[in-house]
Amino acid sequence: MRTSNFLSLILVFCFLVPGQSQQTRSAPQFPAPAKPGQQEPSAADQDVIRINTNLVQVDAVVTKGGKQVTDLNAEDFEVFEDGKPQAITNFSYVSNVPAASANVASAPAKKTEGPVMPAKLQPHDAHRTIAFVVDDLGLSFQSIDQAKRQLRKFVNEQMAPNDLVAVLRTSGEIGALQQFTTDRRLLLTAINHIKWNPSSRVGVNVFPSGQGFIPRADTLGDISVDSYRLTLRALRYIVAGLGSLPGRKSMVVLSDYMPVVKNDPGVSPYSAAPVSPGGAASMPASDPGDAAGNTGFDVETSYQQQLQRIVEFAIRGSVVIYAIDTRGVPDTFPSAGDTFKLSGPSGRGGRQLQGMLSTRSGMVFGGREGSAAMASQTGGFLTANSNDFEIKHISEDQQGYYLIGFRPVDESFDRKFHHLTVRVKRKGFAVRTRTGFYGVTDDEARAAQQAASRSASAALGSPFGLNEITVRLTSLFANPSDAGSLLRSVIYVNARDLSFTDGPEGSHNAAFDVDSVLFGDNGVVMYERSQTATLQLKEQQYARILREGVVYGFDVPVKTTGALQFRIAVRDKASGHVGTAGQVVEVPDLRKDHLALSGIALGAGTDSAQVSGASVPSQSGPGNASAEEAGSVPPVRRFRQGANLMFAYAVYKAQLDSATHLPQLTSQSRIFRDGKLIYTGETVPIAIAGQPDLQRITGGSRIQLGSDFPEGEYILQIIVTDNLAKEKQRVAIQWIDFEIVK
Repeated sequence: MRTSNFLSLILVFCFLVPGQSQQTRSAPQFPAPAKPGQQEPSAADQDVIRINTNLVQVDAVVTKGGKQVTDLNAEDFEVFEDGKPQAITNFSYVSNVPAASANVASAPAKKTEGPVMPAKLQPHDAHRTIAFVVDDLGLSFQSIDQAKRQLRKFVNEQMAPNDLVAVLRTSGEIGALQQFTTDRRLLLTAINHIKWNPSSRVGVNVFPSGQGFIPRADTLGDISVDSYRLTLRALRYIVAGLGSLPGRKSMVVLSDYMPVVKNDPGVSPYSAAPVSPGGAASMPASDPGDAAGNTGFDVETSYQQQLQRIVEFAIRGSVVIYAIDTRGVPDTFPSAGDTFKLSGPSGRGGRQLQGMLSTRSGMVFGGREGSAAMASQTGGFLTANSNDFEIKHISEDQQGYYLIGFRPVDESFDRKFHHLTVRVKRKGFAVRTRTGFYGVTDDEARAAQQAASRSASAALGSPFGLNEITVRLTSLFANPSDAGSLLRSVIYVNARDLSFTDGPEGSHNAAFDVDSVLFGDNGVVMYERSQTATLQLKEQQYARILREGVVYGFDVPVKTTGALQFRIAVRDKASGHVGTAGQVVEVPDLRKDHLALSGIALGAGTDSAQVSGASVPSQSGPGNASAEEAGSVPPVRRFRQGANLMFAYAVYKAQLDSATHLPQLTSQSRIFRDGKLIYTGETVPIAIAGQPDLQRITGGSRIQLGSDFPEGEYILQIIVTDNLAKEKQRVAIQWIDFEIVK
């Protein structure tokens, strides 16, 4: 990359690179190549639930003594549809056990240890897809902390590197599927935002205290009814979204209180009459509905029917539901908050105590009936009377499953529910699978969904990127003095993936849309923007842009802190092809007087490159997109062996010496590959001379990417230490990933 190009990079991100340089302390050390592991499930294998005229295929988990059995054959099973035996025509076992090289990695124990790069998954790469749904509309204040503690334990200790996981809440705005991630930072941020909701149908304690209100297990007050409707709406929305993801998925519901309430018989949404939306409980417009086109939430029907509709979406979408009773081991005995007299005529106090114990026991069992029903009908199970929630057991239950298929008869597609039974012929084995299927073919159920998935908005919501157009993104946090906190974003588009047409006077024309969205906590949309880029190029410009690609930048204001997800989708106007890119950006809270770093800008240069600072140029957009050298422009972050990796960043909130009024900052660079530290630079002081703003100090350096750095993906980590700050506020860390190619 030319020196002038890197100067432009620094200007774009508002940085100044001092002339210091870092040398390698020791040659990079790489781990030995991993041994080949178990074969990945194929795309065909991961298409779990198939319901069409020539095949019905379901998944099943077999256990013996509480442990999974993985070595059975088709001859060991028997399958029944509506009580009639079926001949097994398709059979396989799909393992979700990671290869030896992908063992579960614990979260860094020390703040200065390197982050583990999140896996970049394609749709059929993920071993496990798990949605943890915290029903904060049905959790007591007493249960929240334990729920957060157990979820953190899963993320830090039990989550495998290629697990696709989401932590969602039933209250507020349910985000799209972009909440699914392999990035532990994002998950831990989501867990930290879980709080008790005053609108919860469960109060501060698991059991209401006092004389005034002891609810029965089969009734709910008006406020609680509204919160339960919202819970069921959220569950249905999440399950429907999970159905669009490939393979076998799991939804783990954590709740104190999910009763059935009434036991009116449920019906198939495919055979039911159309439902009219009603009241505040109507489904969001983005709800996909069902094969009959029903999207409304019928507030007049029983909760049994609404639970059954969630089960239907789960069966159709290959979603296994696990339920956790977050009350743990409940204590039904009176507490200090309960007020009644044990003394009195004719044993009145004793009867009052007995009534309370009986009512609370009823609440324990009745409050888990709804979640238990969803779990049992979809092949999952309920965990109750456990203070650790048995999340590890749920995790281990997803290590693999059998796929069993048979040829259906014509009567199977009558739009009614058909019961399935799967058994192992030998004794001592337990089988868990879905209780049945609705007689509607995949083609009928998925036609609308497939059409919708081609849109840019669907691509933005999916955790998997579309690559019909090659798109790259770099989005970095910055805080310029004249603009406040923002994400400074640069996008690269491969021009060869665009559809050009010939115009007047030999011009070449193309147009594409760019949709961008910034997601905050629980999927709340913090920012969204749609733009259209129009290219009208002369012959020389056209040849260059085909060679070098399209690059442009824009700013996104941010008014919140924490780990945010920024995603873009590029859609070619002529072909309709879509490409996506996304990035998790950590936004520090600059309102606190703590050391903080901006994002890291990367570029390539030579040893003789001299870089200086100047004023910030005006923002550019798609209408005036420019071209840069493909492979080393900021959004691509791809560098050749032998290049100098140049980097720059800004330091905020550094403490000033009371005598000199100057900061005392040092920096160190480190490089990781596959979670292993392979390069450590020396700790060097950050030059202060010539810095125009001591609250926004710029730093940077360069590292020679010699032959000791083979092809692959890396993480550059920058550690800045403020020697004048308090111990707990002394260190700030930032990192960015990049790739080395030959």
